[in-house]
Amino acid sequence: MSFNTFGHVFRVTTWGESHGPALGATVDGCPPGVPIDAETIQQWLDKRKPGQNKFTTQRREPDAVKILSGTFEGKTTGTPIQLMIENTDQRSKDYGDIAEKFRPGHADITYWQKYGIRDPRGGGRSSARETAARVAAGGIARAALEQIAPELIVKGYMVQMGPRAIDRAKFDWDQIDQNPFWTPDAAASEDWAAYLDSLRKSGESVGAIIEVTAQNVPVGIGAPIYAKLDTDLAAAMMSINAVKGVEIGEGMSAAMLTGTENADEIAFGPDGPIYSSNHAGGILGGISTGQDVVVRFAVKPTSSILTPRKTITKAGDAAEIITKGRHDPCVGIRAVPVGEAMMACVLLDHILLDRAQTGEAVLGKIG
Repeated sequence: MSFNTFGHVFRVTTWGESHGPALGATVDGCPPGVPIDAETIQQWLDKRKPGQNKFTTQRREPDAVKILSGTFEGKTTGTPIQLMIENTDQRSKDYGDIAEKFRPGHADITYWQKYGIRDPRGGGRSSARETAARVAAGGIARAALEQIAPELIVKGYMVQMGPRAIDRAKFDWDQIDQNPFWTPDAAASEDWAAYLDSLRKSGESVGAIIEVTAQNVPVGIGAPIYAKLDTDLAAAMMSINAVKGVEIGEGMSAAMLTGTENADEIAFGPDGPIYSSNHAGGILGGISTGQDVVVRFAVKPTSSILTPRKTITKAGDAAEIITKGRHDPCVGIRAVPVGEAMMACVLLDHILLDRAQTGEAVLGKIG
């Protein structure tokens, strides 16, 4: 299986399977001299790890990260950083009944058709467990961003669970870390808790929409056409397991606006250009404007459910399948820190690219 790497200058390769002995990431291109240790990365992994409450999978993994290379005396050396997370709570027997069957909505059937071999234990590389490695790599990216762009803040949150969306009028940044759904709407959190609990008890699952905002992004990162900032952000978010849609700024809703409504008017303020709105999501022509970069992605319902579904076997025979084991009733909850990690990796990558081309200088002066 090829294509396990993303990024241009800051490059991340993930490895490992859901039920293997370990998984992890190799991070190449991180600038030298960045203060980093396992504890710094661990704080982000703790946001994503399973078994934290009844609304996530009850698989108990500490997700303890080990740094095997690329640092010396608490700082990066500029050489490849190897990160490893051991799997400690696999229950491969839970998947014995599905070894010959394909789970509807899962990658089982396409993996088998493409490679002629698959790991049925949790889905192998197609498992959302792979995203732990991305979050670890994102911890490296965040540490580097603190040195290069210290004012930059990346924050993710859930804005919709199934058909139930937040009330934007009640948006409160301080609420995000105060509830199990990472949502800025306290009332929505209470509603979702009852809704998801009923789905969980019935063996069902539901999808979600996650929004990730990056504040204080430097002006001018990204490039036209094939290295657009929004192109790479969209690819990064779409690569997350179970993601089926991505939008930047106004996104799909922009199609319903007139040109007058959609164009963010510009004025000149004391510190440079200011915009009347942010329909563009902080990116114009693939290049950052200095406004908040806003990305949303839709996560489909967890495919592994206790509700019986019709399928076929490897032999082509009709069958019925129930997926046992421990699964998230809404995988979107733990996708929040994953989206944050991918945003951090892409932004760092593009800042380093901009350094190489322009030296981070603002060449087009205004005023």
